[in-house]
Amino acid sequence: MPKPISRRSVLAAAGAGAVAGLSLPAAADAHAGTVRFTLDAETLDGGEQVTSVTLDTARLGRIDPATLTTGTFSVHAKATSPIPIAAGDQIFSEYDVDRPVTAARLDRRGNIVLELSYAEGQVGGGTLGYILSRGRNVRLDLVYTITQNAPIVVRGRRHTIERFVQGRLSNPEVDAFTYHTSRSGMKYRLFAPERHHGRRPLVVWLHGGGEGASLPDGYYDNETTLRANRGALGFATPEAQRIFSGAYVVAPQSTSFWLEDGPRFAPLILEIVRDLARRHPIDRDRIHVVGCSNGGYMSLKMTTTYPEAFATSVPICGVVTSLQPGGPTMITDAELAAIRTPTWLVASRDDTTVPPEPNTVHAHELIPGSLMTLYDTVTWDGYRFPGHWSWIYVARNDPSVDGTHIWQWMARRHR
Repeated sequence: MPKPISRRSVLAAAGAGAVAGLSLPAAADAHAGTVRFTLDAETLDGGEQVTSVTLDTARLGRIDPATLTTGTFSVHAKATSPIPIAAGDQIFSEYDVDRPVTAARLDRRGNIVLELSYAEGQVGGGTLGYILSRGRNVRLDLVYTITQNAPIVVRGRRHTIERFVQGRLSNPEVDAFTYHTSRSGMKYRLFAPERHHGRRPLVVWLHGGGEGASLPDGYYDNETTLRANRGALGFATPEAQRIFSGAYVVAPQSTSFWLEDGPRFAPLILEIVRDLARRHPIDRDRIHVVGCSNGGYMSLKMTTTYPEAFATSVPICGVVTSLQPGGPTMITDAELAAIRTPTWLVASRDDTTVPPEPNTVHAHELIPGSLMTLYDTVTWDGYRFPGHWSWIYVARNDPSVDGTHIWQWMARRHR
């Protein structure tokens, strides 16, 4: 589903090498030459942001931490679209800003870490841009420039760094998911649990409309599914892995958007699931499907098309009726009434993108034995998000019924 255009989402390509020259007083005793740096990112509930920069300074020798202040280095960031933007179109959120340094410290290897100001909804740190006409997120091309404003002391001598070269974007949670392409050409990311005895569950995460490919540009990155929100990442956290006793997590990426042709995409998703079950120790009786918005629709479509394939289904703010006046119903009443897969639906009453009454509430009334959590707003850690973003609650294991939270409910279900 297209996200509200206020979205300040998420992602990055680590860009080509960004080089910054340095001009310092002649009083400096030594020059350090070239130092590479890494962009450190975290996927927040509202999308991925660059939260710090790590300078590869350990090789220089022991640095006196007393010479590191928030003013020792300056950081500038520029983010631009990776594909041309047509005249009259818009992209959110490109930027060209100075990133405030909130702390400067040494990590355990002796590298300098510059911590940057960031927060939910804050412009100037995100790694994704949202193209309005496409209704898609794309990885922004990031160019970071580091400037040294004062010498640092290394092994008792003042040092200046002459040149900084940008390296890769590092997000440990995202990087834990490996890259794959199915035989049918659908890309996906896969998280494998640490070693466990016996066969493990599989959680299938189906993204929202903003994370599909941006055709006809040929843009198909296998990245935004993990960087736009914490939907898939939540199931790979230590907490979730404990609850599921070690689970595989797969995040397929649509070649366009699931609502375009659910019946065509359903077998392509099932192909990935079956292939993983053949190649990995996956318990076929503990395969769960979870999706948001477009993916909420697709999770329902998977259970109507393959009624015996999944142990549970969690459709979040899913589309059931058409979003266009007079358009076709996406999941019929007869299909909903025939679902036998244990289903827990989640939405927020203030969702204006996919209103809950004709969609989530309507489905709950028809799916036998289904559970539903309906929030008033989407608010987490004091920040209020758009009402459509109720997947945040599932990614945090917040929905509960009679004291049982949604991950625990999923984990105990077997076909």
